[in-house]
Amino acid sequence: MKTKTLAINGIIAALYVVVSLLIAPFGFTNVQFRISEMFNHLVVFNKKYFFGVVIGVIVTNMFSPMAAYDLTFGVAHSIITLSITIFASKFIKGHIQRMIFNTLLFTFTMCIIAFELHLAFELPFFYTWLTVAAGEFVVLAVGIPLMSALNKRLNFKNMI
Repeated sequence: MKTKTLAINGIIAALYVVVSLLIAPFGFTNVQFRISEMFNHLVVFNKKYFFGVVIGVIVTNMFSPMAAYDLTFGVAHSIITLSITIFASKFIKGHIQRMIFNTLLFTFTMCIIAFELHLAFELPFFYTWLTVAAGEFVVLAVGIPLMSALNKRLNFKNMI
């Protein structure tokens, strides 16, 4: 991995952690608004951002009140969903369409997090899936125009 790629992924991971911890009370419950999840859209522009996002998730989940669960389920959720998005991006034209796909995919796969919360706290699975999916959908949907605007300024594809 090139030094520049490594450095940018380190910055992405650090930003993910800082943004997550700033809103920590809203990022670890059954109604999650983890604003840092917007960084998931970076893989739409370049698959090399995968490492920065996943490392950010790992470090953030170390601060979770239920770190053992989050380090297993939360990291697995990110790896699985980001990998599917990277694969599907080969077949989807345009960044906006890819981010819409990414938003819907992350929203659907929040069943993994709902299962985690069901195991940890015996919360009702389907209701928890609904609440965490709603939070994820809102954050990623709001992230689409934000990441599009940032991409025009920063050119995410070529930055890494």
